[in-house]
Amino acid sequence: MSESLCIGTRGIDLALWQTAHVKALLEAHSPGLAVQVQKISTTGDKILDAPLSKIGDKGLFTKELELALLENRIDIAVHSYKDVPTALPEGLTIAVVLEREDVRDVFIANPKKSHNAFAALPPDAVIATGSLRRKCQLLNGRPNLTIVDLRGNLNTRLRKLDSSDWDGMILAKAGVTRLGWERRITDILPFDVMLPAVGQGALAVECRIQDRRVQELLRPLHHPPTAIAVSAERALLRFLEGGCQIPIGAYGRINGGECELRAVIGSLDGKRMVHGKKSGPSSRAEQLGIELAKELYERGGKEILEEIRRTT
Repeated sequence: MSESLCIGTRGIDLALWQTAHVKALLEAHSPGLAVQVQKISTTGDKILDAPLSKIGDKGLFTKELELALLENRIDIAVHSYKDVPTALPEGLTIAVVLEREDVRDVFIANPKKSHNAFAALPPDAVIATGSLRRKCQLLNGRPNLTIVDLRGNLNTRLRKLDSSDWDGMILAKAGVTRLGWERRITDILPFDVMLPAVGQGALAVECRIQDRRVQELLRPLHHPPTAIAVSAERALLRFLEGGCQIPIGAYGRINGGECELRAVIGSLDGKRMVHGKKSGPSSRAEQLGIELAKELYERGGKEILEEIRRTT
């Protein structure tokens, strides 16, 4: 009898693409493996009429998938790593992390407007994003911008942009690329303008800790450089206890045997930003994340975080 495996996924287009990608890799590495896909709707998928920062951020896009794992209804769950809380439910683990896509954010201009480059936007431009991280970094560099909230899948966001008078919107390049909409990208934002979310561009596969069979099937999909880099970012986030309600950007990369990490904490209005960088042996990636988090906290991050938590 052939082996089988059930993947749990959200039902949105990007999640289905990610799941199909993992399914294809599993089938390539394990010929004869019968892989089924089960769609599961999450809290974040159901509540679309409020900003994420207003409805909480602990497992909005993962909790229902993790419950299905714990109840043995699925064998693995495929996540955008940026959606995974830093503390997992007891009995579950991130088994593998796939090679990362481009982590940068991109600007997609309204086709009705004459400007395509972010730097060419007029001072009073209107930009759409549902991310507090993006909002604070945008306002830090361009305080006269007007930021409007935007949620929904990629097709929905593109339709909203095209039917609006907004000047453009900011999205993660990884999702735009994966869904085949690269032609709509009009500018790529450098890290000096916009640091990404923790784990942005990376896919994580979660399973039960005790499920050795599944872990062996997943092992060929693991990409250690991505896993190490994101572990530094997540250690920083864990120390700061951040999430969707906290404007934190971070980017780790492995260069030779070194882990290079940069991060930012910002106030909601973008007027105060605390930046930092740290590098060291990749074997100390998580410790580097904690050390950089402590530095940011002591150089003004503590006051910013306390203020945000009082107002949200």
